[in-house]
Amino acid sequence: MSTLAHTMMTAARSADSGLAGPGELDRYPYAGSPADRVGAPVWDGPDQDLGRVGRRPAGSRGRGLHGQLVQQLGQMIVSGDLGADRPLVPEEIGQRFEVSRTVVRESLRVLEAKGLVSARPNVGTRVRPVSDWNLLDPDIIEWRAFGPQRDDQRRELSEMRWTIEPLAARLAAGHGRDDVQQRLVDMVEIMGHALGQGDSITFSRADAEFHSLLIQLAGNRMLEHLSGIVSAALQVSGGPVTGCDRPNESAVAHHARIADALAAGDGSGAEAAMRQLLVVHPEVERVVPAPREH
Repeated sequence: MSTLAHTMMTAARSADSGLAGPGELDRYPYAGSPADRVGAPVWDGPDQDLGRVGRRPAGSRGRGLHGQLVQQLGQMIVSGDLGADRPLVPEEIGQRFEVSRTVVRESLRVLEAKGLVSARPNVGTRVRPVSDWNLLDPDIIEWRAFGPQRDDQRRELSEMRWTIEPLAARLAAGHGRDDVQQRLVDMVEIMGHALGQGDSITFSRADAEFHSLLIQLAGNRMLEHLSGIVSAALQVSGGPVTGCDRPNESAVAHHARIADALAAGDGSGAEAAMRQLLVVHPEVERVVPAPREH
């Protein structure tokens, strides 16, 4: 077994384990403990909607109060609790969430960069319509996936993966890099071991690493730029959208087929194996056909 595989397995022993079954989505630790979150008392008056932060926290990329305020406001915007053109008054936000003006200002700047809000002189900060959001942003993908738009978000992610990954698999077969090829094999080995141990966390980490490496191996910088979509899809999966949603022997076998095809320089075989892995969601069949048997 490689050093990388041994290191990942050792680190995973201390993590929570157990394969998730239907309805067990909350077992995946996407956020910190409740003690780490910004306090959010119920708001009185016309702005009481801003106090409703009882939704599932997403994996904010920030840290501390700043990151958590971005997370909470972002979730509320994406869920529709704060509708389009809703004014956001920094002083009010700071008072209600008991954070400094600096924290509020920096948080709103992050949300503005994501296209969720706009700040203009004499108008202030307002929530922007969905058409202005950066829907490829990993945070927005995650917030949508755990909100009212959950089904649509997961279907759209599946459709995007059908566009990106089979092509990436075909292209990757033409780029022989022994070190990356070996890492792909290592990830398959780790997934198989994790499946046998009932360790869903290690399985999901190796799964995400496998798909990230494959896209890198494709040698297409634009595809690599979209790799965040695949990572987000794997993190938020929880319904019958792709073959990677639940650790099982079939998923491991398909990953192994992909790795073997890449090692053999078989682009068509790698593409076909990837399509077999990405089990079609009923809604996706309208967009892409089910993989044919070979």
